[in-house]
Amino acid sequence: MHLTHPHDDHHGPAAVGADARRPDGTRRALRIGLGGPVGSGKTATVAALCATLRDTLSLAVVTNDIYTREDAEFLLRHAVLPPERIQAVETGACPHTAIRDDISANLEAVEDLEDAVGPLDLVLVESGGDNLTATFSKGLVDAQIFVIDVAGGDDIPRKGGPGVTTADLLVVNKTDLAPHVGSDLARMERDAKEQRGDLPVLLTSLKDAEGVAPVAAWVRAQLAAWNT
Repeated sequence: MHLTHPHDDHHGPAAVGADARRPDGTRRALRIGLGGPVGSGKTATVAALCATLRDTLSLAVVTNDIYTREDAEFLLRHAVLPPERIQAVETGACPHTAIRDDISANLEAVEDLEDAVGPLDLVLVESGGDNLTATFSKGLVDAQIFVIDVAGGDDIPRKGGPGVTTADLLVVNKTDLAPHVGSDLARMERDAKEQRGDLPVLLTSLKDAEGVAPVAAWVRAQLAAWNT
């Protein structure tokens, strides 16, 4: 259940896979996963995307936490979507398990949302906070965003790891903090591009009202490819 995902052409969105329809024959929603280290701003990015896209798209969110519903509750407090469009998964184990190894709970949550509030255009699946190795199963999501932040150190892109090097989009978040933590944004962007080849890199600050706009534009491009 995924977009075809070859990395021999990174200049545009991936093509639609053969399993783009639900068992009843209706077209399913595009699924985009968001992963990244603890504190990088994944939930804030999800919230900003929802606020930006909700007037033009029908969307829902699945959050993953190990033992709590904290990320879902953050989204609910900020009223980014109606409560029935936000589903929490308590993984009870390493976040890798639920997004990559045993994706059944997340698949069930996605399918429940489509049954309850569908038809949907887009489902965002947020991983629990993890390290640089977090990746999503292609059976769960069609594309993935990996979020790192400036405060984590400007050597993170250079260190690589599957999240940094293979995600369909890398977001370097909290650029407004760079002067305060001594991070070199130009170096981070250069190192990220060296690690990722033609895969896109976006530098963002959600303190800016328009900070999520480039990420939202990327999501819309993925959805346009999905719909065609």
